[in-house]
Amino acid sequence: QVQLVESGGGLVQPGGSLRLSCAASGFAFGSAAMSWYRQAPGKERELVAGITTTGGNTNYAASVKGRFTISRDNAKNTVYLQMNSLKPEDTAVYYCRAFRIYDQRIYWGQGTQVTVSS
Repeated sequence: QVQLVESGGGLVQPGGSLRLSCAASGFAFGSAAMSWYRQAPGKERELVAGITTTGGNTNYAASVKGRFTISRDNAKNTVYLQMNSLKPEDTAVYYCRAFRIYDQRIYWGQGTQVTVSS
């Protein structure tokens, strides 16, 4: 059974930092491209950052480039999102997504709430 479990969300002040983690199980983690999405109230879910199977390539939404860093540890079946210089507009539920290359199956985590507020 495929599982993606996010953790690390919470309440942080503007300018602060958080690190999200997504622990994967039930599939060959090294064969999946991983990404983080977020969804704010009343808005559509949007891509925040993505990383290839080996971690050799990453991409970011323009709104987070230079502040967020995605990384992965294939030995630990975990993908991370380091978020620095957080802004109130970063407030959202953050979701981990796995894209399994060989059959193009997509899996989602349950999400973790990030709230940036003073």
